[in-house]
This record gives sequence, structure tokens and C-alpha cells, in this order.
Amino acid sequence: MVLKTQRKERIDALAETAASDAGVSLAASAWRRLKRNPVFVVGAVIIAAFVLLALLAPVLAPHDPAQRLLEQQVSRADNTIPPPQEGFPFGGDQYGRDLFSRLLLGSQQTLLVAVLATVIGLGGGLVLGLLAGAFGGWVDAVVMRIADVMLSVPSLLLAVSIGALFAQQTQFTVILAVAIVQVPIFGRLLRGTMLAQRASDHVLAARALGVKESAIVFRHMLPNALGPVIVQATLVLAVAIIDAAALSFLGLGAADDSVPEWGQMLGGAQNIIDSHPQLAFWPAGCIILVALGFTLVGESLRDALDPKRRR
Repeated sequence: MVLKTQRKERIDALAETAASDAGVSLAASAWRRLKRNPVFVVGAVIIAAFVLLALLAPVLAPHDPAQRLLEQQVSRADNTIPPPQEGFPFGGDQYGRDLFSRLLLGSQQTLLVAVLATVIGLGGGLVLGLLAGAFGGWVDAVVMRIADVMLSVPSLLLAVSIGALFAQQTQFTVILAVAIVQVPIFGRLLRGTMLAQRASDHVLAARALGVKESAIVFRHMLPNALGPVIVQATLVLAVAIIDAAALSFLGLGAADDSVPEWGQMLGGAQNIIDSHPQLAFWPAGCIILVALGFTLVGESLRDALDPKRRR
């Protein structure tokens, strides 16, 4: 009796969801489910706060992050750094610079690296995936073998290897290294969705009607194949933040630490982390929190757009 009741309630819930989605576009239906998903709400709030802080960082930062305003409180002999005090809520770092201002300005660099690396990687992946999925044959074989070789190497190791190739490390080299690692991910995903579209009824009907192949690719196949790629881009943003921080931590980022970056701050604190763990705790916590926000939003988008995952 209990099982029958539970089954009936589940069927009623599914029927109610189907009825509510009837006559509604995929985007509107997905947004309706996202608004009721607490995981998405939490992730969206984290991302919104991160973006807002990054945009307003120059206004909110109380001090210049490069100035050593508390240098007189730094003692090498006693291994002391400035503690939290009035005007400096998080205290200072090992050079007497305001830690709170450096965290705020560091969010700008983190956002810039993650977004640009993902956009460049997405663009490169779209080109490769479009070539492989649209033409197939030897083009598909060549592109996918290149992607397989790149995917066979761990992403962080590949990014470090690419970053180490440059004679002078800058923020741009970090962006480029992280972007190149992402290209095969987007390329393989788009290639798979494009191949699925090639066998769909509307594409076969368009070919039977004599529609040009270029029109079929760009008007029928590509728009319908971009959904999973866009969702993957949200998830890759989290990986881009972690990879960029790792490269900066290893010294493959910008050499000038007057422009703060969270991974660079972690690398600078490793020598005194035993006595002053807060210098590593704050940037590490920011990296983890922001990566978590993008991951939560990406997983929620995937669940909302995938019919097999709808509940």
C-alpha cells in the first residue's frame, strides 16, 4: 500500500512537471527548474558576489595593494607580520602590504584569467569540433587523434609544460597555457554532438531537399549542438581558476607581485605558512569558494538542460 502511494505521488509529480513545461521553450523550462534548485541558487549567489567584488575592487580596496604601509611592523628576526588592526581588517603580509586590499584586487586577475582562458579555449574547441563533426572522414580522424594526444596528458601537467616554454612568464602566458589545455575538451564535446545531429531527422530532411551543406552545418547542426558546450564552459571556468592559480603558485605567472593574484599570493606564503597560515588560508579559501560556485551552477545547468536528468 505504501509503495503504491509513493508511486502514485511520483507519477503525479512527473505529470505536473510535464504539464507545466508544455508549450514552453527549452530555455524557459530550464530556467523554471533552475529557480527551484537550491544548488543553483547557492552557486549563482557565490558567482554574483565574486563578480561584483571583482568589478568594484578598485573602489572597495582601502589601500594600494603594492604599498608597504605596515612595513615597520614586519620583523624578520621575530618572524612577525602586522596583525589585524584598524583600517587593516586582515592585517598585512610578510612585506607589510594590506592583505585585504590584495585579496580584493586579486579577484580581478582571477576573473580575467578564467574568463579569457575559457573563451579562447572555447573558440579553439569550436573550430576543431566543427571541422571534425561537419566533415568527418580523414578530417575527423586527424583532429581527434590530436585531441586524444592532448587529453592523454593530465591537464595541469600539460598547462605547466606549455607555460614553461615561454622565456618570460606573464599573465598572458598563463591564459594561453590554460586555454590550450581546454581546446580538446570543447572540441571533442562539440564533435560528438555534431555527429549526433548529422543523423537527426531534420538534417536528413534538409539534405533530401537539396539544402547546401554549409547551410545545414551552420543553421541546423551547430545551433542544436551548442547547448552541452555552453554548459561545459561553465564547469571549465572552475577548472580554469584552479589551473591558473596552480601556475601562478609554481612561479609561471607574472613576476611582478605588485599586481596581486590569488595563486601568486599562495606561492609567496609557502615559506612562512607554519607560523602565519592566514596568509595562505584567505587566498586558498577564495579559490575554493569561487570554483565551487561555478561547479554548482554548471552541474545545475546540465541537470536542467538534459532531459534524462529531469526529475
